Amino acid sequence: MKFAIIGCEHVHIEIFIQEMIELGHELIGIHEREGAELAMSLANKYETSIVRDRDDLLARADIIGSSAVNSGKIDLIELCEAHGKPIMIDKPAVTSRRDLGRLQSVIERGAIEVGMLLTERFHSPVYTLKRLIDQGKLGDLVTIGMRKPHRLNPSVRPPWFFSKEQCGGIIIDLLIHDYDLLRWLTGREVIRSLGNMTKRILPEYPEFYDTASVQVLMEGGITAQLYADWYTPAQSWTWGDGRIFVTGTEGFAELRLSGDPFASKEAMVLVTTNASGPAQAAIEAPPTSITEDFLQRLASQPSVIAGRDIVLATEASIEADEQAEIIRMEEAKQW
Repeated sequence: MKFAIIGCEHVHIEIFIQEMIELGHELIGIHEREGAELAMSLANKYETSIVRDRDDLLARADIIGSSAVNSGKIDLIELCEAHGKPIMIDKPAVTSRRDLGRLQSVIERGAIEVGMLLTERFHSPVYTLKRLIDQGKLGDLVTIGMRKPHRLNPSVRPPWFFSKEQCGGIIIDLLIHDYDLLRWLTGREVIRSLGNMTKRILPEYPEFYDTASVQVLMEGGITAQLYADWYTPAQSWTWGDGRIFVTGTEGFAELRLSGDPFASKEAMVLVTTNASGPAQAAIEAPPTSITEDFLQRLASQPSVIAGRDIVLATEASIEADEQAEIIRMEEAKQW
C-alpha cells in the first residue's frame, strides 16, 4: 500500500513510518504546512518528498499517518473520513470534550478505521506484565502505580506545546497511555479519577503545568496511582525513568522501563510472589507491532486495539483533566 504523512509536528510518527516501510509499504510523501525541520529530516531519511498539495497526497495514499498539532488532528480525521482513508495518529487524538464527541462520532459511524500510537501495549516488558497477569501469577489485582517522568527541553519545544488548547496539557498528553494500560491490564473500566496539576516553572507559559498526580478507581475496587512530570534531569541516563508497579493478592511486579543505571539499561520486569522469591522475568516480545495490529483491523481481522479503546482512554484522560485541582506555586506561597 501507499501511505502518506499529513501533519508532522512530533517525532512519534516515525514509529508508524518505520514499521510501515518494514512491512513493505511505500511512503509517497509528507505534508507539513510550515515545512518544519522534522518533516524535512524525515523526508530526507526515508527518501521521500515534501508535498505542498495536501489534497493530491490524500487522493493518492491508501493510508494516512499524522502527528499534527494535537488540537488539529480531529479536523484531519474528519477529512480522512470524507475521503474514505484510514488514519493512524500519534497521541492524543483530541484535547477537549467537545472534540471527543466528534472523535466518538467518527468511530461510531465506522466509515474509516482510526488508529492511535498507544505504543505501550506493544512494549515488550508491558506485554510480559500483561501475560503474567493473565496467567494469574499475581492473583487478583489490587492496585497499580505508574510513574511517567519526562525530560522537557523547553528550548526545542514548539510554542503550541505550551498551549492548553492546542496540546491538551500534561494529563491528556501523557496520561492517555496510562489510562489505556489500566483498561488493558485489568480488563476493567475506569469509574472516576481525582487529582491535581501543579505549576512551578515557565511563567511565560501560564497554561503549562509541569506535574500531575491522579488517583483512579476502577471497576472491581482496583485502585491506581498515576504520576507524570517534566523534571527528568539533564544528566539522567534516560529521557524518563518510567516505572509500573502492580500488586495482586498473590504477588508483586515492578517494571523498570528504562532499566537501572547501576545494573542494566535494558528494561526489567521484577516479580515476587507467594510461591517464589524475587526474580527477573524473561521478557516476551508481542506477536505484532502496533502498525501490524492496525493493518489487521483494516483487514477485519482480530486486533489488540479497537476504535472503542481509543475513545474510552481519551475520555478517561479528559475527565481526569477536567476534575484536576490546579495548584500554582506562586499562589501556594500564601498558604
